[in-house]
Amino acid sequence: MNQIKKSRQDYWLSLAVFGLIAFGLIMIYSVSKYYSLQITKEATDKYYLLKQLQWLGIGVVVWAIFGMIDYRYWQKISKNMLYATLILILLPLILHGGAGERWVNLGIGSFQPSEIAKFTFVIYLSSWFSGKGESLQSVQKMFIPFASIVFFISFIMLLQKDLGTLSIMLAIAASIIIIAGAPLYQLIAGGGIAAFLFWLAVKIEPYRMERLLTFLNPENNALGSGYQIRNALIAIGSGGIWGLGFGQSRQKYLYLPEAHTDSIFAIISEELGFVRAIFIVVVFVFIAMRGYKIATNAPDTFSRLLATGITTWITVQMLVNIAAMLSLVPLTGVPLPFVSYGGSSLIVLLAAVGVLTNISKNRLIVNDKNRK
Repeated sequence: MNQIKKSRQDYWLSLAVFGLIAFGLIMIYSVSKYYSLQITKEATDKYYLLKQLQWLGIGVVVWAIFGMIDYRYWQKISKNMLYATLILILLPLILHGGAGERWVNLGIGSFQPSEIAKFTFVIYLSSWFSGKGESLQSVQKMFIPFASIVFFISFIMLLQKDLGTLSIMLAIAASIIIIAGAPLYQLIAGGGIAAFLFWLAVKIEPYRMERLLTFLNPENNALGSGYQIRNALIAIGSGGIWGLGFGQSRQKYLYLPEAHTDSIFAIISEELGFVRAIFIVVVFVFIAMRGYKIATNAPDTFSRLLATGITTWITVQMLVNIAAMLSLVPLTGVPLPFVSYGGSSLIVLLAAVGVLTNISKNRLIVNDKNRK
């Protein structure tokens, strides 16, 4: 008979995550010093660093709390969390009265509901699929409701012109449905829906086609849609193998847009070089390995799907961000997890890591007799 063994949380995972955050704080300060003085008109060049430290303080508390809450609790409230999230992601459209809005201003700061949507989306799908059992094979009971949920949320993301978040959420959905054991024809149909959504995204917003053409030929519109990727590539190329030196970036002087947020990897490559920048990828690979190991040893279907979804979310977001900076995929506007400046992303990701470490406290031990 299989047994669930209580163990210590995965401290290696937490150490890797907070190592990335500490590195991110250093780079945010380096990247944003000039930007802080010129754009915010503040008297300090530590404006963005201090803001990120504030968000980190909240994030650490959230991480600790979510790490203590039994992961099964999220399964009980998953449906309510989904309803609350649908309201949240509609708020920017309602408050600002139109498409293209992603942020809600709280007076003391702004937050991006789509970041919360990634988290609750993982929880809801994990809970939903864990209770399906044999009905996974049914088109009517499983695939149609699943496709409807994904399509509705995707439509809202398209209204917010947030193709980056949409791509990550579709990757999360794909990982969960695969691990849940859905039949091949449903996976193929799901891929078709994803392709249709991306076609629709390009069709309803002509600028996305322009961005796609820019991706294929960045020099075609170097001062327009190709400006950001062109300067990102200049930054990465200028860094070479060992970089120009910490704090020596040229592109951060208002040449590269979003240098301290979405484009921070390009500045890291410029200052520290290819070898040190690749080390960041190595750390993310380590986080992915720990996350998928937690999923493999998870005590039940819900926790296995949840750990898989969270790990896929972090990994895919990292890949999309870095690939965009290297011009391997079109620019999508997603931050580098744990490294880029941004409170919404950091706090929600730390909440997700807290859930992941809580799952790691419960390890499934397979009886040798059952293996035979």
